[in-house]
Amino acid sequence: MRTVDPLWNSVQARTLVARQDPGGLIRMGRVGRGWRQADLGRRLGCSASTVSRMEQRGSRTTDLRLLRQAAHEVGVPPQVLSAALGLNMLQATRVTADGPRCAKEDPMRRRTLLAAAGLAAPAQLLAGVDDALAITPAPTGSAVPLDTRLARARSLFDAGRHTDLLESLPGLLADAHDAARSRSDLAHARLSSCYSLAARLLVKIGRYDRARLTADRATVYAELSGSSPTAAAAARELSIVLRHQDQPDAAQRLILSAAAKVESTGLTTPTQSATYAQMLCTTSYTAARAGDRDQALAMIREASRAARKIPWQVPAGRPFPITPAAVHLYEVGVHWALGDAGAALQAGRALHPDQFPTAERKGRMHTDLGRAWWQWGKPEQTAGALLSALRVSPGEVRDRPAIRQIVSDLSMRHSRVSGVRELAAATGVRI
Repeated sequence: MRTVDPLWNSVQARTLVARQDPGGLIRMGRVGRGWRQADLGRRLGCSASTVSRMEQRGSRTTDLRLLRQAAHEVGVPPQVLSAALGLNMLQATRVTADGPRCAKEDPMRRRTLLAAAGLAAPAQLLAGVDDALAITPAPTGSAVPLDTRLARARSLFDAGRHTDLLESLPGLLADAHDAARSRSDLAHARLSSCYSLAARLLVKIGRYDRARLTADRATVYAELSGSSPTAAAAARELSIVLRHQDQPDAAQRLILSAAAKVESTGLTTPTQSATYAQMLCTTSYTAARAGDRDQALAMIREASRAARKIPWQVPAGRPFPITPAAVHLYEVGVHWALGDAGAALQAGRALHPDQFPTAERKGRMHTDLGRAWWQWGKPEQTAGALLSALRVSPGEVRDRPAIRQIVSDLSMRHSRVSGVRELAAATGVRI
């Protein structure tokens, strides 16, 4: 049996486990190694502020992957971390607690269990994607044209069928790689598009490490293709991943560079105008998440102006399904990210599900408005918006970590509000 460092059987460690404070264990291990938060952040590939949030008791961080990676770096034994998380997955080392803890009274435990439930469901499919990213699988031999299969994969994303899309990704990537052996520009563009779609899905379900890898590859193959729209799509996905990985400056530089390249075309075609508007929307939201109010508002206003040249119905084959209504939806998100729930709801007052062609976008409209209602402290309206999202696209509520967190908080604080029990049941939250 492996020897456990006495540090983790100390009174301090037992107290942290009893309090179910995994962040405290990370902090204890880090300090024991003489590391600053920035030192640990460099090892994890994140900022010192991310480490700081992780170490805070009651932190809302639900990225178990990052937490486990941090624990490994500072030497917290897996069984000790599991006990602090309340998962009790390994029993090799017992750390006694003061007594049984009630899930209803322990927000950290509820959030952790919620995150674990989200990780468990697609574990086998995620492993298949991991394998495909490590070693490209052999071609499937499918007789269905690759363009047709890519279109089907996009339709799975648009329908919110995330599990089905995860299942199809390894084969799609394998055949796209096989086709790219021709070294043609078109084959490289297709392969880049497959990786961009993979990145979009992985970001949606909160798997940012895998999303970074797929977005990087999308960028490489886009450059080989020489296609400006493909390159713009890849740059956008990579910038979104960088934003989620607490690298807002890098994300902003990347997306602004992509927008400038599109603008240099003169925006003489509807496709160019749509691509430019999409780049502006993305950079506006990125700036808002970084707290740059002036930049965020200036970019969303410019996006609204660019959207005047875009039809309200997206033509088939358009790289970016952006419409004037979609720009207004981004504006909702920008104001929410800036902390102005009233302005967010005002921006979304004229939005209607019929303005969006896919279940994914309809669901996103409802969840964005739900986030704004929650930010304003309106649980009834929040639950109503999330229920609308659940009914049109269950994956938007069930699979997105940020929305699952709101459902968890609603369940803890407002369990008697109409609709909360239905949301909890759909996402596996216990009331």
